Amino acid sequence: MKKTRALLLLVAALALVASACSSDSDTTTTAATAAGEVPDLGGRTVTIAVENAYLPFNFIPVGGTEGVGWDYDAFRAICETINCTPEFIPMQWDGMIDQVAQGAVNTAGDGISITDERKEVVDYSDAYMVVEQKFLVRKDDDRYADSIAVIDSEAIVGTQVGTTNYELAESLVGADRIKAYDQFPFTIEALIQGDVDVVIIDDAAGQGYVGVNEDELKVVTGGLQSDPLGFIFEQGSDLVDPVNIALAILKADGTLDKLGEKYFSDAFTTTYDDIADAEYDG
Repeated sequence: MKKTRALLLLVAALALVASACSSDSDTTTTAATAAGEVPDLGGRTVTIAVENAYLPFNFIPVGGTEGVGWDYDAFRAICETINCTPEFIPMQWDGMIDQVAQGAVNTAGDGISITDERKEVVDYSDAYMVVEQKFLVRKDDDRYADSIAVIDSEAIVGTQVGTTNYELAESLVGADRIKAYDQFPFTIEALIQGDVDVVIIDDAAGQGYVGVNEDELKVVTGGLQSDPLGFIFEQGSDLVDPVNIALAILKADGTLDKLGEKYFSDAFTTTYDDIADAEYDG
């Protein structure tokens, strides 16, 4: 799949979100925006958890010290819209959702899928895009041209712990045939080395892993599952409505489309060889 396909998916996803993911909060958002009632948070600091190891959402370029990516640009635009100050907190993926649920940080990036199970512990913003989960395989491996063929094979599936990718893998092959890793780069290395046969990954992130490994890896065309993505918050957070209003404004004025072109098209050329290892406190 070419990166331009990911951009088309993003554009289509935003249209889908606008038309199909409506809710009471969407109605409130639309009415408030139409009336010019854009929230003003008075410069309040909003803390955002980021893994800094998940292209193209958040990462630190080699030789750099500051995080960049879709999450950084999107939340800075959100805060510019509703007058808040973003503070990005590096954090391992494993435990990130729990940290938000407990109020240790206000929200989180990292392309978090909206699921009913997670809604039991956190609140979500409106969806800001939709991604497809797909198989990533070695380039010379044609066993998975029909991506569902993995169900009937003895393949070992690699994925990251605590993700919807893991949940999908478990539903397809069962836990005994999964090797789970703390970060996706470890999963990709396991695939290249032949320790796993196939990796389940979001297509928006998958292209970053092909990148420098284009002679070794490929994304299987068929999609397995579509996931809407949203920002998460502690249940009852007063940030949900302001962020939803900001997202609606940024969709309407074309800002999210511009960010999609920047990070989900051929314009984005960063690979995992171009980023520094993530560091976390504690």
